[in-house]
Amino acid sequence: MRAARGLILAAPASRSGKTLIAAGLLRHLRQRGTRVAAAKAGPDYIDPSFHAAAIGRPCINLDVWGMRPATLAGLVAELENGVELVLCEGVMGLFDGTGPDGEAGSTAALARLTGWPVVLIVDARGQGASVAALIGGFARHDPHVLIAGAIFNRVAGARHRELLQAALSRHVPDVSCLGAMPQNPAFSLPERHLGLVPAAEHRGSEAIIQRAASIVSEAVDVDALLALACPSRFGGAAQTTPLPPLGQRIAVARDDAFVFTYPAALEGWHRSGAELSFFSPLSGKAPDHDADAIYLPGGYPELHAAKLANAERFLGGLRRAANDGIAIYGECGGYMVLGEALTDAEGHVHRMAGLLPLATSFAERRLHLGYRTITLLHDGPLGRVGRRF
Repeated sequence: MRAARGLILAAPASRSGKTLIAAGLLRHLRQRGTRVAAAKAGPDYIDPSFHAAAIGRPCINLDVWGMRPATLAGLVAELENGVELVLCEGVMGLFDGTGPDGEAGSTAALARLTGWPVVLIVDARGQGASVAALIGGFARHDPHVLIAGAIFNRVAGARHRELLQAALSRHVPDVSCLGAMPQNPAFSLPERHLGLVPAAEHRGSEAIIQRAASIVSEAVDVDALLALACPSRFGGAAQTTPLPPLGQRIAVARDDAFVFTYPAALEGWHRSGAELSFFSPLSGKAPDHDADAIYLPGGYPELHAAKLANAERFLGGLRRAANDGIAIYGECGGYMVLGEALTDAEGHVHRMAGLLPLATSFAERRLHLGYRTITLLHDGPLGRVGRRF
């Protein structure tokens, strides 16, 4: 069987339309019989929900900053197994990341590591021939990142499209023009403070994905796009080493308040022999009494704080588990719930589990999203003093 090939959909900046175009392309490819897998650069939980909905299988995160190279290679190998194409959506602008040069963890870093070509999604609103300078600059910025094609988004009409195509062909002939998506106010997804509203919460997401697939099939030269894809540098031979499970029987919170999990992490625990049981705190459920570990993932507890504060079975179950020495791991929203209180955006204070000496407030947002490095100040469950993460 022919080796799977990969391609990255990136953009010069956030909010260029990557997610919806990627979801539409994934759905269209599935409908035409292409065996396709989806990936997302970085630690994003929300955009992958649309890609998973588009093709009916999990979208896997590939985080160059947060994952070991061997882990990344193993995940890429799993993505490539049994498919013809791996389509990966980038994060933010192509070269946007962190660290001294601002590029660590960027989509470009992933492209360099995998060798997958990049197709730029360019928001063409208010632009004409200037797009050639923009795309040409990106194409020349890093010789180790191949900008193979471009898709123009939010194009006003036929005349605008012809102007864009002519400028790209004349000034950047090595970058193929793959299509032009029309400007359409209805062709959008709702947002909130962490980005898009997840697909499972948006009742119209299925119709929007299908509409996106129809537009992609008409506006994008999909065959030309597929011809640009190439196999990864990993060669499909790497083995994934999953993170060790939290325990043998892990109770995992899962509902609208706890939605942010990495499918690859849960699958890795399962393959390692752990038993996973899911429970809904918002439905008044407590962790299984025979669990030897509890996992509270991130999500939107701030949107459901009042209900969580009144979920006595859930909070009581956490407190009993803590008293019994059961390992409880809370990340992001789950970490907030383990604290003493959570203040919502309206300033209302809600009592939480009280297992950690902390309080979280959304009344005044002072921090921004991004990677963090921490150093342990004391010995503890995560390691010895001085260890960095």
